[in-house]
Amino acid sequence: MNIEREQLEMDVVFVGAGPANLAAALHLKTVLAEHDELVEKGIKPGRKIGDLEIAIVEKGSFVGAHILSGAVMDPIAIRELMPDFLEQGCPVDSAVTSDAFWYLTEGRGIEAPIVPPPLKNKGKYIVSLSKVCEWLAEKCEEAGINIFPEFPAAEVLYDENDQVIGVRTGDKGIDREGHPKGNFEPGVDLLAKVTVLGEGSRGSLAKQVMQRLGLMEGKEPQVFSLGVKELWEVPAGNFEEGKVVHTLGFPSDTDTYGGGWIYGMKNNVVSIGYVTGLDYKDPLIDPHAEFQKFKTHPKIAAVLAGGKMLKYGAKTINAGGYWTMPRLYGDGVLIVGESGSFLNGQRIKGIHTAIKSGMLAAETIVGAFDHEDFSVKTLRHYEEKVNLSWIYDELHPVRNFHAAFQSGRWSALVNTGLQFLTGGLAWGFMPKEHHVAGHERMEKLADHQNNGTRYENVKFDKQLTFDKITDVFHAGVAHDEDQPVHLHVLDPEICATRCAEEYGNPCQRFCPAAVYEMEFNAATERKELKINFSNCVHCKTCDIADPYQIINWVTPEGGGGPNFKGM
Repeated sequence: MNIEREQLEMDVVFVGAGPANLAAALHLKTVLAEHDELVEKGIKPGRKIGDLEIAIVEKGSFVGAHILSGAVMDPIAIRELMPDFLEQGCPVDSAVTSDAFWYLTEGRGIEAPIVPPPLKNKGKYIVSLSKVCEWLAEKCEEAGINIFPEFPAAEVLYDENDQVIGVRTGDKGIDREGHPKGNFEPGVDLLAKVTVLGEGSRGSLAKQVMQRLGLMEGKEPQVFSLGVKELWEVPAGNFEEGKVVHTLGFPSDTDTYGGGWIYGMKNNVVSIGYVTGLDYKDPLIDPHAEFQKFKTHPKIAAVLAGGKMLKYGAKTINAGGYWTMPRLYGDGVLIVGESGSFLNGQRIKGIHTAIKSGMLAAETIVGAFDHEDFSVKTLRHYEEKVNLSWIYDELHPVRNFHAAFQSGRWSALVNTGLQFLTGGLAWGFMPKEHHVAGHERMEKLADHQNNGTRYENVKFDKQLTFDKITDVFHAGVAHDEDQPVHLHVLDPEICATRCAEEYGNPCQRFCPAAVYEMEFNAATERKELKINFSNCVHCKTCDIADPYQIINWVTPEGGGGPNFKGM
């Protein structure tokens, strides 16, 4: 289909309206003004840049719609961005007043007498990241920054030298067979001198750029976890506002990375969730079922007793850290936030590092416009700024944290202790290069001893525990059913044959939204893959965990997906 597309010339395009890009755009306005003022006064060499045309494109129906987080926010970065962030109305929910760490066995919960230092959060803030991003977007718009919700960036644009020159947004009004409907609108080519990719975990464009420009060469593979979360309203007295609990142990086995959280919010609302490493071995693991099983533990069930589930969400976490960071720059492009592995897996925090990475990207962009050079010669200074900042000081000492769990829980805890005591100097008993991509670690059914009884006692009673379809309803998911399927399975024959035999079609289990289903086809007399794409919560787990790497998640029509407002 030959489509004539509108071209819009911008100076900088930010892909994704998450905390990294919103902070970057806002900080860019600030440092631009400072730069021009200092140049005008003769204090700083260089040239006046003037105002720049800045755009942020967001696939959600509004900023915050697809933003899901725990979340406890370390305010170090937002305080640098905006020292009076509280006075300006940043929507923090509660200040953390107390911390606890529980080790859970099958029927007991042991509270640690001393909370591990990385999990101490007193004085930090429990927030809805969705609300924080909405608020940051308002600040950006007040500063004259263009924000375009319902505009998913579907493709990266390159020139003949592989320099990134912008992005193409997705077409709207295409039917399921790929034909234009009556409301068809072609996507727009947003041309920019610098494109900043801040799409979160497993960003679809960041994935393309990393492959095409070789940004992962010499790096260890990125590794991911999946966080499954619910918001509950509980009776007064069940859990105090401002309390933060992290857990280890039940229901994960010692070969599987996993842990839970409970955060006390205002109005007797608790955020509760469970993280499962997507580098697990057992092909029968179901992260959603792990979370439901977690809630059946007596200590957890007591918190939720008499309560009501309000909302549900699921999101992957780019957990590998420092060793798995791609090269953060290319000609015309920078990568920020979780797309660039900026999360601190030990602290389970990434909002502050995302914001800081965006700020450093903004400062680099000002330098690029000052020199009128948007190649790697200038943009490489972004990575230098990262490594000279407190981001490096925080992430480098914990660079082996997640990978240590690939050797099992107990060795990981020993290694974590060694890293903490030595400030990251000790690798424990592991070599430097040790991250293994999660999909490579999944064992075949024939090689695994688990007989499928892992969840036999988990019954979905729709009071404490919920099936995936019920939870998806509480995620506010909406997609136009008459649009192309955005989950591209490159070879469905593998699903019906090799995958069924070797792994038992794990997509049915690792997806937290019941998107994938093996359905009997009478014509072929076998089960074949059915994709319920309208359930998708945009977590990207399938793109990550598929053992054959034949599932490619691409952006659906703009505005579709979950509604994580307030989560």
